[in-house]
Amino acid sequence: MASRKRTADRKHAPPVRKQGSWLARAISYGLAMTVWAAVVLAGVVAWYAYDLPDIDHLEAAAGKRAPTVTIQAADGTVLAHYGELYGVAVQLYELPPHLPHAVLAVEDRRFYEHTGVDPIGIARAVWTNLWAGTVRSGGSTISQQLAKNLFLSSDRTIRRKVQELLLAFWLEQRFGKDQILTIYLNRVYFGQGAYGVDAAARRYFNKPATQVTAYEAAMLAGLLKAPSRYNPVSNPNLAEGRAAQVLQSMVEAGWLTGAQATAARSDRAVLRSDRMGGQSRYFADWALDRARDYISHDGGDLIIRTTIDARLQRLAEAAVRSNLAAAAKRKAGQAAIVAMRPDGAIAAMVGGASYGNSQFNRATQALRQPGSAFKLFVYLTAFESGFRPGDEVEDAPVTIDGWTPRNAGGKYRGTVSIREAVARSINSVAASTAERVGRENVTATARRLGITSEIGTDPALALGTYEVTLLELTAAYAVMANGGIGVWPYGITEVMDGEGRVLFRRSGGGPGRVVAAENVAAINDVLTATITWGTGKAAKLDRPAAGKTGTSQDSRDAWFIGYTSDLIAGVWFGNDDNSPMDRVGGGSYPALTWRAFMQPALEGVAPKPLPGVAVPLSY
Repeated sequence: MASRKRTADRKHAPPVRKQGSWLARAISYGLAMTVWAAVVLAGVVAWYAYDLPDIDHLEAAAGKRAPTVTIQAADGTVLAHYGELYGVAVQLYELPPHLPHAVLAVEDRRFYEHTGVDPIGIARAVWTNLWAGTVRSGGSTISQQLAKNLFLSSDRTIRRKVQELLLAFWLEQRFGKDQILTIYLNRVYFGQGAYGVDAAARRYFNKPATQVTAYEAAMLAGLLKAPSRYNPVSNPNLAEGRAAQVLQSMVEAGWLTGAQATAARSDRAVLRSDRMGGQSRYFADWALDRARDYISHDGGDLIIRTTIDARLQRLAEAAVRSNLAAAAKRKAGQAAIVAMRPDGAIAAMVGGASYGNSQFNRATQALRQPGSAFKLFVYLTAFESGFRPGDEVEDAPVTIDGWTPRNAGGKYRGTVSIREAVARSINSVAASTAERVGRENVTATARRLGITSEIGTDPALALGTYEVTLLELTAAYAVMANGGIGVWPYGITEVMDGEGRVLFRRSGGGPGRVVAAENVAAINDVLTATITWGTGKAAKLDRPAAGKTGTSQDSRDAWFIGYTSDLIAGVWFGNDDNSPMDRVGGGSYPALTWRAFMQPALEGVAPKPLPGVAVPLSY
C-alpha cells in the first residue's frame, strides 16, 4: 500500500531539474543567435559588396584621371591650367620623411597600427565632435579615403560608407601600408587643381615634392582639411596658422622635436611667382579655343605655348587697372587692351575689368562702334586713289542722302590739308572723302586689312558706325607698322602632349603684301601727326609713333589704336550695356592707357622710324 502511494506521489510531483540545464540552453541560444547574426552579416556584406569595383588593378585605377591643359607664355610662365594638375609620381622612399609624417600627423596618426579602419580614431573623433558641439574631426583612415577617392562617389549614403569600409579592409589585405600611402600621396587633392604632393609642391612652391622643407610639408598637409580655406596664395594667414598646427601635431606624434618644430616655423615658405594674375585668363581662354582648330586631341595632357610676353602682360594689366579706376568717375565700367608684334603675334591681352566677375572677352568677342578709328580705311582708300597727305580739302557742312555729319564742337575750319583733317579727326572731310573714293571701295579696303565683322556701305560708314572687335581693328593697324604686310593675329606657337611631343608648331602665316609701300608711308604720315599734335597727343611717346582716336556717338565707345615699328596696341573703354560715358573720348583715358602701357613696354628698345616717315610732319 505504502509502495503504491509513493509511486502515485512520484507521478504527480513536479519534474526534477538537472543542475546546469539553464546554462546549456543559454549557450545553445547564444550559438543560434551567433549563427543567425553571422548569416545576416554575411547577407549585408554580400548585398553591399556585390557591385564593388575590382581592386586587383589598384595601380590602373590610381592612374586614371582627367586630362590637363596648361597655357604658357612665351617664356614658360603659366597663364592658366584647365582640368586637373598632376605632378610626377613619387615613391615614398624618395620623399623627405617630414612630408609623409606631416600628412599622417593630421590625417591618420595610427595608419601603421590599424587594419584599414581605426576604432580608436573613430572614438576620438566622436568624443571631439560631441565636446565641441559640432563636426570638427572625422574618423576616416587614409585607407578609407583612398578607397573612396579611387573607387567610389562622394555620395553621403549608408551604402557608400559600408562599401568604403569593405574596400579599406580589402586594400589592407591585398597591399602593403607603404604602397597604400604612396598611392594616396600621389592622388590626394591639395587645391588649385593640384592632385598629389608633387603637383602641389610645384604649384605652390615651384619645386618638386622631393625638395620641400618641413614647413612647406606642414603647409601642404594642412591643405588637406580644407584646400580652399587654407590656400597659401589666397589666404596666407590661415595657411600659416594651419601649418603651425600641423607642426605641433608632428611633435605630439613624435616625428619632430619641439626645437625642430620651432626651427621649421622660422623657415617661411616662398610661394611661386611665375604664374600670371587672373586677367591673363582672358587670353588663355581665347588661346584654348584656337588650339581646337589646330589639333585633334585624344584626351591626353596638353601644353600650349603662346606668344604672350609675361612682362608686357603685367604692364597691360596695370595700365588698364589704374586708368579704368580713374575713368570710373566718368561712368566708364569696362576697358580692354590688346598688344601685338608687327607680324600679328599677340604680346598682351586684357579683356575686361575683372575676369572673376565676367569671363566675356571685350578684346575678342565684343562688337563695338570704332568711331573715327575706322577712318584708317577711308584715307588709305583715298591714298590708293591718288590723294596725298598734303592735298587740300574743304572742311565745310556736307549732306549725303539726307545725312549731315557733325564735327566735334560744331566748328568748321575751311580749307585744310588731309593731314590736318586726319590729325584733328574732322568728320565732314572723312564723309566727303568716302563719297569721292566710293564707300564700296572703303569697305573692300577694310576687308583686305582683315576686318571680318559685318560692314555696310551707307554714308555713316566713314565715321565708324559699323561694329568691329578690338582685336581685328588692332591687327589692321599693324599692317601700317610693318610696312604693308597683311596680318593674321595669332597667339599659339606650338602645342605639345604631356610627354613633350610636338603636335603643332606654327610656321609661315599672313597673306603677304596688302598695301603698297608709298601708301603705308602716307598713312604713317597722317597718323604720326595725330599722335604728335592732333587728337591723340595724350599718347605721345619719346620715339616715333602713330595712332588714331575713335569715339562713338554719346561717348558709348572710346578707342585709341597706336603703334611704333616694334609694337602695336589697341585700347577700348565703354560699358557692357552700351550706356554713355561722361565725356570719355579716345583722346582721354584710352590714349593715356596706351601711353601708360607702351612707354615702359618699349624701355630698352632702340627707337626706329616708322615705314616711310623720317620725322614727324607739321600741318
